[in-house]
Amino acid sequence: MALRCAAPGRVRWLARALAGPARLLPPAAAAPSPARARPPQPSARFASTAGPGTEGPQRRVVVVRITSPFAWLRTRFYYLLIRLYFDQEFSIEEFTRGAKQAFSVVSKLLSQRKLDLLEELVSAEVLQVLKEKISLLPDSHRDALAADIDAIMYTTEGDVRIYYDDDGRKFVSILMCFWYLNGANLPDAVPGEAKVFQIVFGDENTKEKKHLLTANYEFQREFTEGAKPDWTITRIEHPRLLE
Repeated sequence: MALRCAAPGRVRWLARALAGPARLLPPAAAAPSPARARPPQPSARFASTAGPGTEGPQRRVVVVRITSPFAWLRTRFYYLLIRLYFDQEFSIEEFTRGAKQAFSVVSKLLSQRKLDLLEELVSAEVLQVLKEKISLLPDSHRDALAADIDAIMYTTEGDVRIYYDDDGRKFVSILMCFWYLNGANLPDAVPGEAKVFQIVFGDENTKEKKHLLTANYEFQREFTEGAKPDWTITRIEHPRLLE
């Protein structure tokens, strides 16, 4: 997907992927979310293999997650509540596919510093914070924000919340966690954080080093009667890169 020619109207198609006919919510309609804890990173094992673009049989990086049964049951219970009381057509599978598309496009726009194209995708509060942080990032860290859709190795929901604000408006937010490969020239260890996973593809003559990075994006939708059936991104985290 060529993003450098994109215009604000071009990215609206992302909305339809997130929840069937829904569109991403204009930032002005987004509600402030209650305080929340940093999402726990899933326990996982990694197996490195040949990556995209290499000749010969295609192999891939496999991420094996160890899931808490309690957390799995809790999120499924919330999905049931969403279907019973908010949206009978809600499907976490459809939502996840749309969230991956949104993550890929938004992360690339962040990397390219095209923040003006995010105004209809990201809440105004989050966008203001991003503008301040992006301007301070070194080029290597900014390059590492971008996630090609084919480089997303693993996607899972981190948290699901249903809540009301002081005016009685109803909201649903879903935090999605992404693991993706990126070939940016990052140091082996980022100051103040744990060592970044590195995966080497190919043999000694053609080897290519990539980093396995994580990102957390939260999607919010208002379900108050009369509200537009739209989603917006109300939280963006790239640990070790965009703090």
